[in-house]
Amino acid sequence: MKNYRRLARLFAALAVLLSDVMCAVVAYNYCALEWGGRYAGYSAPANVAFLLCIPYGAGIALCAAAAWLFYKKHQKSL
Repeated sequence: MKNYRRLARLFAALAVLLSDVMCAVVAYNYCALEWGGRYAGYSAPANVAFLLCIPYGAGIALCAAAAWLFYKKHQKSL
C-alpha cells in the first residue's frame, strides 16, 4: 500500500529533523553553560549539555524503527 510507504518516509524525515534539532539544542546549551560558567558563576560544567542527547537519541531511534517497520510492511504488501 502507498500508506506504508508514506509513513516510512514521514518517520525517516522526522528522524533526520530530530537529529538536526538535537545538534542545534545541544550546541546552544553548551555555549550558554560555557558562558554561564565563566561569567555568571554557574556551578554545572558545560558538558552537562550533552545529557540532552539521551532523550533526543531515544526519539530518533523510535522514529528510525518505525520507518524501518513501515518500510518492511510496504515491501510485504507488494
